[in-house]
Amino acid sequence: MQTPKIFESEYRFCEILWENEPVTSSELVRLCREKLDWKKSTTYTVIRRLSERGVLKNENSIVTALVSKADVQSAESEEIVNRTFSGSLPSFIAAFTRKQSLTDEEINEIQQLINAHKTGGKQ
Repeated sequence: MQTPKIFESEYRFCEILWENEPVTSSELVRLCREKLDWKKSTTYTVIRRLSERGVLKNENSIVTALVSKADVQSAESEEIVNRTFSGSLPSFIAAFTRKQSLTDEEINEIQQLINAHKTGGKQ
């Protein structure tokens, strides 16, 4: 199944959901008012839209995610690499590190990911 596209404001909503799920829709309204300054109607509209797109489930006023944060991040990063760098991950990394240096810790973490990928494992 392909991960549905989640837009910026929807992603901020999903972060709240992922941190608190399962959560009642009324609690989501309160959290979105507090963290996003949303009105009740806005929160319910986003719940409905994301439910229709298969991102979340709202049953008996209990909201749970059907798509994980990791899956959304993977799909978004893949889209950026494909759209902006013709699918070339090395080109993306080169562009990213051109303006921002990596810490030793980040370099080690990336190296561990590469090593795990080479041996067939995933992190």
